[in-house]
Amino acid sequence: MTTFLTTARLALRPFADTEADLDLVVGLDGDPEVMRYITGGRPMTRAEIRAESFERMLRGGFWATHLRDTGEFIGWHCLRPLENAPAGSADLGYRLRRAAWGRGYATEGALALIDKGFGELGYDRITANTMFVNAGSRHVMEKCGLSHSRTYVEDWPYPVEGDEHGDVEYVLTREEWSARRR
Repeated sequence: MTTFLTTARLALRPFADTEADLDLVVGLDGDPEVMRYITGGRPMTRAEIRAESFERMLRGGFWATHLRDTGEFIGWHCLRPLENAPAGSADLGYRLRRAAWGRGYATEGALALIDKGFGELGYDRITANTMFVNAGSRHVMEKCGLSHSRTYVEDWPYPVEGDEHGDVEYVLTREEWSARRR
C-alpha cells in the first residue's frame, strides 16, 4: 500500500482504479445512514458510484483511510483544489463508515491533511462544506480550527431532511493555522 500520510491511528493512501477499491466505496455509500446528508439516505448504486464519485476520487485529492493497526478501511478523507476557486484554496472533506463514527478518526485525518496542506502543499485557505443540520460534520470542522464563513442554499438533486436550512461553509486560513501552532 502506497501511503500518502499517516497519523497515530490512520494511514491514508490514494484510491486505485481497481474493483477492490470500488467495492470499498460501494460498501461505504451503500449505507443509508452514511448517505443521510448526501442523498437523503438513498444508497448509491455501483454504477452511480463508478460513474460519479469514484471517477472523481481517482483524479486525486481523495485518500482511502485505513486503521494503521489492522488495515481496516474506515472511509475516506480529501483535500483538493476546487474548480473556480481562488488559487491556493483547497476543499477538505471526509466520509466514514458508521462503525468509525464518534472515535475521532474524521478529526485526526482532517487535522493531518490541514497540516500537510498548509505546511507542505502550500495552500493559503482551506474550506469545508456540509448541510447546516449535519451537526457531527460541523463539530469536526470546528475541532479542526475552521470557522463558519457563510450559510447558503445549494440546489441538490436529492431531497434531504433539513435542506431548507441550507448549507454552511467553514474556512481556515494559513495565517490562522500558523497562529494556532505557536
